[in-house]
Amino acid sequence: VVQFASFGFDASASELVMAFGSGAALHLPADELRQASNKLSDYLRSEAITHATLPPALLQGSQKLEGLESQVLILAGELPKAELIRSLAPASIINAYGPTEATVCAATWSCPDGFDGAIVPIGRPIANTRVYLLDDHG
Repeated sequence: VVQFASFGFDASASELVMAFGSGAALHLPADELRQASNKLSDYLRSEAITHATLPPALLQGSQKLEGLESQVLILAGELPKAELIRSLAPASIINAYGPTEATVCAATWSCPDGFDGAIVPIGRPIANTRVYLLDDHG
């Protein structure tokens, strides 16, 4: 598991639990690797990272993360574009939503093989969580 989020950000908690809760190694990349997707891609491959939580903005418009077909990529922090989701295939993609509402995550969506939608869903509530969708009138 790569520790991409800084320790002062709530997402770091899920990265820590994901690694240590499963007995995996937690990798701490240097700051310059976190800023450039091409350097990050090389790091993920060289360290045999299998799970990463990344912001879509880091990956949007950049070269494809090549050689990471067995990777689980959790996209969080903002809405990913459908084109980005398709460009990351065949990696397993999870859209994580809801840090503002529930501190790390409130809902997740796992991208199905062959996804061809125009909009990436926020998904379903995680365990012991309810999601309320409200209109302008509450």
